[in-house]
Amino acid sequence: MRATLETLAIAALVGVAQGALRLVDLAGIFTLAAPLSVAPWTVVTSVYAHGSIGHLLANGLALLLVGPLVERRTTRPRFHAFVVTTGAIAGIAQVTVGGLFGPPTAVLGLSGAAFALGGYLLAGNVVTATLFDRLRLPPRAQFALFGLAAVALTATTAAPGVALIAHAVGAFCGLLAGRVGLLDAR
Repeated sequence: MRATLETLAIAALVGVAQGALRLVDLAGIFTLAAPLSVAPWTVVTSVYAHGSIGHLLANGLALLLVGPLVERRTTRPRFHAFVVTTGAIAGIAQVTVGGLFGPPTAVLGLSGAAFALGGYLLAGNVVTATLFDRLRLPPRAQFALFGLAAVALTATTAAPGVALIAHAVGAFCGLLAGRVGLLDAR
């Protein structure tokens, strides 16, 4: 549970910094938006930044539900690297792909990483591994199934203003990583 709590502490510290920077109209320096080359540090900072206390609490609750379960299977450095990497990939997907289908968007939050952790648990457990081994699905079929599962997981959070592309990409990354046991330390 240590890495999960460390992740939440980082998000809380970034939230405090956002609050202080809001006083001088600079809170947006943590927000990931296109073009990515303008503020490349936001690929990482946006994972820990949130739009409101409610946003932080919702993402924190999701992280508390899945984070400790993933932590049991991995090391603290791997956990943190997975959170940052999947959160960044999900955020980049949201601002780039989302911008193709509508007005440019900006993104903040841990939800892409939380979906990745949840996907990891879903695909990386013994029951799922046994099922896939018995079904003998070819890799392409597994890939397609993970895509459908990511969309289904994402649909549960559909609401205006929610980064659905980030959720789907995070879940998909987690499903793939869980299937290959990417984080497993044993």
